[in-house]
Amino acid sequence: MPHSTLIPVLTLPHPVVLLPTARIQLPLDEATGTRLIELVQRSDVQPVVGTVPCTSSSTIHSWGTAARVVRIVRPISQSSKRLYHVTLHGLSRIHFPDTKSQAPFSPNELIELKAEYPKADGPSSQEIIMPFRAAASKLLESLAQDATQQSRRDVYVKISHMIEEVSDDRAPWMADVIIASINKLEYEDKLDYLSAAGSDQRLRRATELFVKQASISEVTKKIAQSIDESLSKQQKEFFLRQQLAAIQRELNNLNRSSSGGTGSEAPNGSRSGSELDDNEQSEAEDMAEIRNKIEAMAKDSEERKMAVREWKRLQRIPSGSVEHGVIRNYLEWLTSIPWPSSAAYANITSSDKLKDRAFLTNARKQLDEDHYGLEKIKKRLIEYLAVVRLKQLQAEREHNLPALTSTSRTSSSNGGGDSGNATSAVPRRSEGDATSRALALISKALNFGQCDSAEAKAQVTDASVKPDAPAHAPPQPSGSGPGEAPRRGLSSKAVKGPILLFVGPPGTGKTSLGQSIARALDRPFQRISLGGVRDEAEIRGHRRTYVASGPGSIVQALRKAGRPDPVILLDEVDKIGQGNFHGDPAAALLEVLDPEQNHSFNDHYINVPIDLSQVLFICTSNSLDTISAPLLDRCEIVQLSGYTYNEKMHIARKFLLPKQLRANGLTPEHVALTQPALLHIATHYTREAGVRSLERAIGAVVRHKAVEWAEYSDSAGIHDIAQLPPIEVQLSEAERANTKGRTYKKVVEEHELEKILGIARWDEEEMHREERRGLVYGLVVTGMGEGGLLPIETSAVPGSGNLKLTGSLGDVIKESGELALSWVKSHAYDLYITKLRSQDPLKHPDPIDIHLHLPSGAVKKDGPSAGIAMTCAFVSLLTGACVPSNVAMTGEVTLRGRVGPVGGIKEKVLGAHRAQVNKVILPWANRKDVEHDVPLEVRADIQFVFVRTMEEVLEAAFGKGVLNWRRSMVVMESRL
Repeated sequence: MPHSTLIPVLTLPHPVVLLPTARIQLPLDEATGTRLIELVQRSDVQPVVGTVPCTSSSTIHSWGTAARVVRIVRPISQSSKRLYHVTLHGLSRIHFPDTKSQAPFSPNELIELKAEYPKADGPSSQEIIMPFRAAASKLLESLAQDATQQSRRDVYVKISHMIEEVSDDRAPWMADVIIASINKLEYEDKLDYLSAAGSDQRLRRATELFVKQASISEVTKKIAQSIDESLSKQQKEFFLRQQLAAIQRELNNLNRSSSGGTGSEAPNGSRSGSELDDNEQSEAEDMAEIRNKIEAMAKDSEERKMAVREWKRLQRIPSGSVEHGVIRNYLEWLTSIPWPSSAAYANITSSDKLKDRAFLTNARKQLDEDHYGLEKIKKRLIEYLAVVRLKQLQAEREHNLPALTSTSRTSSSNGGGDSGNATSAVPRRSEGDATSRALALISKALNFGQCDSAEAKAQVTDASVKPDAPAHAPPQPSGSGPGEAPRRGLSSKAVKGPILLFVGPPGTGKTSLGQSIARALDRPFQRISLGGVRDEAEIRGHRRTYVASGPGSIVQALRKAGRPDPVILLDEVDKIGQGNFHGDPAAALLEVLDPEQNHSFNDHYINVPIDLSQVLFICTSNSLDTISAPLLDRCEIVQLSGYTYNEKMHIARKFLLPKQLRANGLTPEHVALTQPALLHIATHYTREAGVRSLERAIGAVVRHKAVEWAEYSDSAGIHDIAQLPPIEVQLSEAERANTKGRTYKKVVEEHELEKILGIARWDEEEMHREERRGLVYGLVVTGMGEGGLLPIETSAVPGSGNLKLTGSLGDVIKESGELALSWVKSHAYDLYITKLRSQDPLKHPDPIDIHLHLPSGAVKKDGPSAGIAMTCAFVSLLTGACVPSNVAMTGEVTLRGRVGPVGGIKEKVLGAHRAQVNKVILPWANRKDVEHDVPLEVRADIQFVFVRTMEEVLEAAFGKGVLNWRRSMVVMESRL
């Protein structure tokens, strides 16, 4: 029985197994590393420890390896995980008879166990050694063939030679060396081999493992070889199918020619010549089209150089290659862009329409047909279109002036078109005569834009063709001499205009205004929605190094437009995502919207400068708060406020109702809405600045009438659904029985709306106001872009002189409340609120707290425009005087009682007009906003009071003489 000794044992984590003759390096935690260092310090030589694999989280294997501690490395870093690194060298097998008494075990733990060293046995027989040598040699030969590195291949060859030369008693040791060097052995096979203590058993298991690994390697080679053969088979099948398709096409051509050229049907009955057929002829046509577009590009241009280079690469790459498809896709994009210098797009412009004298008149007519009202916006757009027209005409003059000048020189040298003999007889005209002719032709060129387009073309053609040219010779392009390239199109600076930014609430017609501009200019219209765009590559495109890359939205819009001068609408600019690791899309738009930079816009996919200077960019936004300052600086802001109810009525009559009638298969003779019904829909079923909800409500009414008309026509036996309804008369009993009691009424009255649309969403709560102490009505702009009234409620409660503000208020509006209360406290003595100037009105005669509340507590509120309304509410609460319910106000208040200007005047005044408020108090500085923005019919119904100080506000709000003052307040400004 072998002798057992107590030795320190290191547990190895799964799937680490240390075999004899092998060397491993393990990381240890601080506690285990410290104990191992102490063990090394107590020993005079390198200590020997046992190692045992942990087969699970709590059990260990019964066999292990005695190992020498070669090296221990202390941790250097100051991190929380201080790991020691120990290097162990396997010596011999050891057996652990007791593996359960100290359970559970943890990996990388140093424990003490009883270990037994197995006895050494004699050399093995030749019946065991010979198969071992053969299996080992075969495995090492296979490993050497599969090795990719020459150094590893040399190692396998050396070990193979050692097997042939090693003695029989050293064969088990050689088995340990080879097994330890194979990395592909499974964990269970290693544990099984480690358990083999005797020499014969060890050699048998090693032979089995060698045969197993050699079989696995052989099967892997066969699989790889079969895959290669299948790939070559697929390639062969591809070529055969190509030949078969070519033969089929030739047979179809023969059949069509034999049938007289009318063979739309193939012999087998299938149709041929379809656009869905992917045959070689269509492939050749596509490649020929790409080639023609490349040849049409301007010589020595960047796009032509890039296209030629990629075309040559495409010709060298096989058609079945992946790179072939990538390059072809790039060429298709590159050639589909309408390059301004390309001959294919040189004549595709809208210059003829711009040269028409009625251009601006037609543009006004187009805008009036598409939109009602918006006079200021239309005025600005007409200015914009006028600038575009003048720049286009000026560019054409500059373009044709060199041709006319050269023609005048030719005419003067030829004697005004005389024969060659006359020219030789009179070789030179007088200098004054030539100058006068040149000046006459130049004056003609300068008046070029005032003539009709047909006459202008005739003048240019006559001036550019030489008088002595033969009749069959083509005219030389203007501005091209003997050594010059022909000039293609006009200058890129022809129609460079401002970048318009339409800002307004939803549904106010921002996008449709861009479409109207495109129709007025006779240009294609493309819309790019930027809402939620978070990746810069969506604007600039992805680089070609990425899989499935493509150009950005700007280049895609140009390709769809098919012209270098489209109208591109950048919709929802304010909703672009903020910058992140994908880049900042708003920063990518800076180059697009800068007229000084967009003539060389760089798309990452195209990688060629693209000229965007002829593109008319129009941006839309609901707010300016989220747009970056550099992007805002490049745009000209055009504000679109909400519509008045009068404008909404006209829009509904002229646009929305006819549109919904057409969409639902009815005519104006089938449905008619009264004016009170339309007004009731706009006031009680919609609450917005635009007309989208109004259109949906009108659509619901029309659909309801469509159902009624369909049921009536079915019951009355009307076969023609477009037949006009009968005039409403008293039906007889027979007619009622024939129509099953159904009648049809085409007029929709106001009292029928609740049955059709349901209960009104918005009541007239703004019109039902009360006059009470501490209550004042202010003016606000809601989040939907519509103005309205906001009651400011105050109440006095017992307390200690504090102010409490509620209603989801922001910091600015809270400061306005504190400013208002401070002003009231400083003037409490003058308003007879206190008896002494030093008294606090909130503490004398009784201490109170003031609670100020703004209703609709779930809605966030902020801004300084409620300052004067809060001040009036405090004065009303402390004096007892009431502000009439037909008075509303807005304005910022300062600490010294000055009234500052605020924004959103038009929306606020329209909201007051809707609520039937007949007196509005506004800051003096906002007088110009009322005169410019508020419609005349609204101004006629409201009394406006423009104030500079709080004294004027109180007098206008409470009425003259209602509040008593101890002294007349004289406001003096410092002149220092």
